[in-house]
Amino acid sequence: MKRKQWQGWGAGEQAQQHYLVEPRALAGGGDVRHVSEFLRASGWRDKSKAGGPLAMESPDRAVRITYDPFVLPGGWTIHGAASGHQDQWRAVLGRQTPVEIVAGLTDALTRPRSAHAPNVWAPLRDQGWHRPPNTEHVTATSPDGSAWMQYHQGPDGEAMWWSGAKDKQGNGWTAQFAPSTPMHLVQAFSTALASPEPVMRPLGRVPQSAQIRTTSVSVLPSQLSAWQQARITAARTATWARNAARSSRPHTTARPHANAGGARTRR
Repeated sequence: MKRKQWQGWGAGEQAQQHYLVEPRALAGGGDVRHVSEFLRASGWRDKSKAGGPLAMESPDRAVRITYDPFVLPGGWTIHGAASGHQDQWRAVLGRQTPVEIVAGLTDALTRPRSAHAPNVWAPLRDQGWHRPPNTEHVTATSPDGSAWMQYHQGPDGEAMWWSGAKDKQGNGWTAQFAPSTPMHLVQAFSTALASPEPVMRPLGRVPQSAQIRTTSVSVLPSQLSAWQQARITAARTATWARNAARSSRPHTTARPHANAGGARTRR
């Protein structure tokens, strides 16, 4: 285990021990506020009831996100309503899915869709994931074998995406995406899944797994708050910019009409 100490500590603060965990897919669930606070700053409505599961709704009410830790197996459910040429869709992610990976998908819900055609496999390929040939279903596996992404086509021709991670002790999570899930969202998920960046967990929240690597870091509460606030500020700024762009678009105006009494001649 490596140990690192952050510089520039302020007076009167007590540093707290945290751990940078990699691979991120095995880091455990984490703090759900990483997801919910970003959505709230992006204009989403918090529909949660006191003491109940987290429930967030998009500004146009087309997408609803819930996180329920009180039932088994529990976890995240993301549901999109049918709209135009888009069928309704659904994604279900297990309770131990790291919030940083969940946020890959949920953050994408707050941004305009890219003009480029989505490619779910590209982020995995870029990070050296393996795609064994001649398998029943198209599958990509992380370099250490702990995480996977699979395109599964059933006998009826209906296709779905299936993903997850598991250590040698059997601890882990799975995620499933309905066939109608927009591909740019599945790609956003695979990008977050394949990211080599470690994620941070506080002391006592690091999973007991022989397959994870940890780096101990001493972090000030003010540093944690600043990092969290930077993410929220970015969401607010992006939301403000989108709203400003919409309001500045020229509107079609009605052609001026003549007075009811007809044209008047000035004398």
